Amino acid sequence: MPQDVSQNVAMQTCIDDCQECWTLCTETVQHCLQKGGRHAEADHIRLLLDCADICRTTADFLLRGSDLFPQVCDACAIVCERCADSCDQLAEDSSMMDCAEVCRHCVDSCRQVAGTRV
Repeated sequence: MPQDVSQNVAMQTCIDDCQECWTLCTETVQHCLQKGGRHAEADHIRLLLDCADICRTTADFLLRGSDLFPQVCDACAIVCERCADSCDQLAEDSSMMDCAEVCRHCVDSCRQVAGTRV
């Protein structure tokens, strides 16, 4: 596949993954608040909200072709990874595992687009 086509596919995948992560993290906040206890701890809720916000912002940067997208994608990958790790702490809850999985897909997409594969 030519470089520009594969880059366009990677960018569209990243946009889709960021939008999915934004949606799921936003929905997961409500789930966590309803569950209470460890699910509703301030640090965990803050990470879910941070993740939702950075994912929405990253998708916006990519959609409008901002030249700052690599830096935003780097930040998004960091936040999504922390959010996934936080969700992993509640592994007995399938909703938290779903959220962690979506966050990790977003990490991979953002790193690929930003050119910072680990």
